Amino acid sequence: MKLLQNILYKVRLQEVYGNTDMAISGLHIDSRKVTSNTVFIAIKGEQVDGHLFIDAAIANGATVIVAEILPLQFEKNVTYIKVNSSHEAIAYMAHNFYDCPSEKITLVGVTGTNGKTTVATLLFKLFSGLGYTCGLISTVQNQINQTIIPATHTTPDAISLNALLHQMVTENCSHVFMECSSHAIQQHRITGLQFTGAIFTNITLDHLDYHKTFEEYTRVKKSFFDNLPETAFTLSNKDDKRGEVMLQNTKAARYYYSLKASSDFKGKILDNALTGLQMLINKKEVHFRLIGEFNAYNLLAVYGTAICLKEDAEKILTALSGVTGAEGRFDYIISKKEVIGIVDYAHTPDALENVLTTLKKLKKDYQQIITVVGCGGDRDKTKRPIMAQAACDLSSKAIFTSDNPRTENPLDILADMEKGLSASAKKKYVTIANRKQAIEQAVKMANPADIILVAGKGHEKYQEINGIKYPFDDKQVLQEVFSKFEK
Repeated sequence: MKLLQNILYKVRLQEVYGNTDMAISGLHIDSRKVTSNTVFIAIKGEQVDGHLFIDAAIANGATVIVAEILPLQFEKNVTYIKVNSSHEAIAYMAHNFYDCPSEKITLVGVTGTNGKTTVATLLFKLFSGLGYTCGLISTVQNQINQTIIPATHTTPDAISLNALLHQMVTENCSHVFMECSSHAIQQHRITGLQFTGAIFTNITLDHLDYHKTFEEYTRVKKSFFDNLPETAFTLSNKDDKRGEVMLQNTKAARYYYSLKASSDFKGKILDNALTGLQMLINKKEVHFRLIGEFNAYNLLAVYGTAICLKEDAEKILTALSGVTGAEGRFDYIISKKEVIGIVDYAHTPDALENVLTTLKKLKKDYQQIITVVGCGGDRDKTKRPIMAQAACDLSSKAIFTSDNPRTENPLDILADMEKGLSASAKKKYVTIANRKQAIEQAVKMANPADIILVAGKGHEKYQEINGIKYPFDDKQVLQEVFSKFEK
């Protein structure tokens, strides 16, 4: 239980009606979860406006209502608080309610279009290997030491996030590494958190269905760094066009990593093979189990972060050399016929191009690359033809299929992918809407030693169609199809 007046610390209040000297047992944004002596915060979501459920929340026992628009009539014994931003208010209230957990740990946030999951996961594995008790908040999963907690969003809502951080503090985590999506930044899910460090990986075309313009998407990412305190450190990819722009207004200490430009943490690829990366990092030679130039950047980000956190360089590189990546990120299996199957979350043009460019560099002349790829429904449509063209340009053959169609007709999504394809691209692809059948076709087309890339869903264990999540695991399906055709 916490006093309401204490929970409201730092919240920008416009109007308050009623008593704030009362004990509160919980915070809720879902009126169905409200119980007695709790606060209901009404938020305007993308699909539902919580202000419509204020009466339902009071009926379920809410004694405090926080909203941007207050009802015309007030109930007795209920405190009403008007705020400019419910999203921002939730963040500060949750931070206060859960005893400011981010101030009791070393919290590092990772933002960017691609690489967030891998960098956060590698940091978690590295610092766990160095002997720390760690927490992980990522797209794939949340984790407290060895306990895995399924993730529903890249970054949880502010109440769930602070509750999770509080649990991590309770279980003696010293370090927590978390992904910070652009949605989470704009929706104030991470507002009020005390970050020790922040990492920028890169920025490319994504989420324009939500942010509308690339400039706005960039501005939101940049605001994460703009709002950091002087006590924090920032680490940015200097080879990215906006790597320096991201940090230009931050008060925090600035550091950079790169493969090309001069920087604080400079890397060089000596060998890039399916067996891993051989690299120089600040003139120290190391072999890593991860593959591809994009992972070279991820490894540099992790190394630089660990140095900023005052860890020993030799110990960092020794531990990193044995670490594997995140599930569904360049995750590969080899069939009995020696066909190489790779499952990757690449769901943006840049990510798909990075993976395919890496495979082209690694493959032998006699090896084909067969790419199975789709695009998500109810998401940015502008990237669909770009991804389709990239798949055709960089593959021997491409199969366009369904990703998560959500509420869209899969055939409409595939038609969008096909728009504007070059004449040469049109000769290299087939369309199979059923994802399992598309994977089966790829295996039928493959010769021994060929490479099959199944892109777009990575770690996901479902396929979302018309609001229903059906079980579907790309890696599992690929393994099953390999077994089916190799009996």
